[in-house]
Amino acid sequence: MPPRRRFHRLRPLLAAVALSLAALPLAVAPNLSTAQTLPTLGDTEREGLSPLLERKLGEQIMKEIRHDPDYLDDGPLLEYLNNFGSNLVSVRPDVRGEAGYDFFFFAVRDPVLNAFALPGGFIAVHSGLLLAAQSESELASVLAHEIGHVAQRHIARMIGQQKQNSMIQLASIVLGALAGVSKVGGDAAMATMMGGTGVAMQRQLNFSRDAEREADRVGLQILRDGGFDTSGMVAFFGRLQSASRNFGDSLPPYLLTHPLTTERIADIQARIRDQRYKQRADNPDFQLIRARVRLLQDNSAQGVRDAQAYFESQLRQNTKMQIMVSKYGLAYAAYLQRSYDKAETLLQEARAASQPMVPSILFGNLEIDIKIAKKQPDQALKIAEALRKQFPISRMAARQYADALIESGRYDQAVTYLRDQAQLYRSEVAVQNLLAKAYAGQGKQALQHMALAESYFLSGSLPAAIEQLGIARKAPDATFYDQAMIDARERDLKEQWKEEMKETKGRG
Repeated sequence: MPPRRRFHRLRPLLAAVALSLAALPLAVAPNLSTAQTLPTLGDTEREGLSPLLERKLGEQIMKEIRHDPDYLDDGPLLEYLNNFGSNLVSVRPDVRGEAGYDFFFFAVRDPVLNAFALPGGFIAVHSGLLLAAQSESELASVLAHEIGHVAQRHIARMIGQQKQNSMIQLASIVLGALAGVSKVGGDAAMATMMGGTGVAMQRQLNFSRDAEREADRVGLQILRDGGFDTSGMVAFFGRLQSASRNFGDSLPPYLLTHPLTTERIADIQARIRDQRYKQRADNPDFQLIRARVRLLQDNSAQGVRDAQAYFESQLRQNTKMQIMVSKYGLAYAAYLQRSYDKAETLLQEARAASQPMVPSILFGNLEIDIKIAKKQPDQALKIAEALRKQFPISRMAARQYADALIESGRYDQAVTYLRDQAQLYRSEVAVQNLLAKAYAGQGKQALQHMALAESYFLSGSLPAAIEQLGIARKAPDATFYDQAMIDARERDLKEQWKEEMKETKGRG
């Protein structure tokens, strides 16, 4: 993947979907009896987008994002971000709002320093921002700020603003078109259209600045109550401001969407001035994840070589932390290059350097991947069983255990385990994919395609899910019970597809 690729393909979609949903009838708002310590927004803002519709919008956008090649669908990275983000949310549970949003944190491949919040509790960071953050307090300052945007329902309020702004823009375009066909000419037409757009942009900018201040305040509360170094927010903003000087007139996207003014930084400094300094030790996983992200950001052959050169240079610092992190990065790079023996040796050296720190799940994760790649499934299974017991709530460890069962040919055991997992975690695409793989190992074609249908459904691909059900129906081993299940599920999915098409047509 080229290192300068941008995650811009979906931005027009986000704007289009947001504006189209703003015109839909509002969903019934949840009960407001739950007390909140954060400010509750008034009915004027609620007219923009209801909490339930806001979540629906976020889920629709996420379906598109997950299909984008720059979405980093990496188990260790996703688990780290969601554990870290969930801990921030748990500090102030009221940020979930009246709809009780389940937050989801993810990363996209882009070297530009940026982060953004989608409607309904979906928060993204760019790979470049993860590499720029020098501590967990700095990363927490960005995520807490984005949590603040969700908590204050800024997207819903912004759509309320856009409903007025879009009318201004529409009127300007119509007036511009009329001027264009008159004797005044095209220049007047362009001036009229640009004038109206400028008014709308100024209104949006004014709203954005206020929203940024509100998000800063919520973010600082989360940092303080979570035991993080609140000066991390000032430090990271200072780094952004310094970086912006290298861009000239072309500011980084984060600074365009998150206006960084001297007044805003001064406001943050004033709020933390009387707070006692808290030194917080970072989880070693933070540095290990950053090493992994360096390779995920650009996993081309040249990108991997560049990362290796970086890790080699970091080894010269000769501290235990740098040795551990650099050796892990070099081990992962060797794994990507299919030099599995070298990867195994480097991983052992990283482990040795980590002593006496708490063992990281990332070591076990990479070791399992290496063993499977080396066609040593029994050893992989032994490590996966130990990792699952050591980290019982880890979804990554659970999926690797299932994968190791399949690779070692224990299909019956894998199916039993995965069917239980599918009941517990109904929205996990990876579980359905593994279940389909296990059924394939058993030679059960109908069940394999039924599991694939669920995987496509959870990924937001209803036509592909319906197609898989059609394949399952024609499978020679489909039982009468399977046929009944297929028919019922197909009717349900076709009805959902019909409703989606009707809704899409209505928006058009």
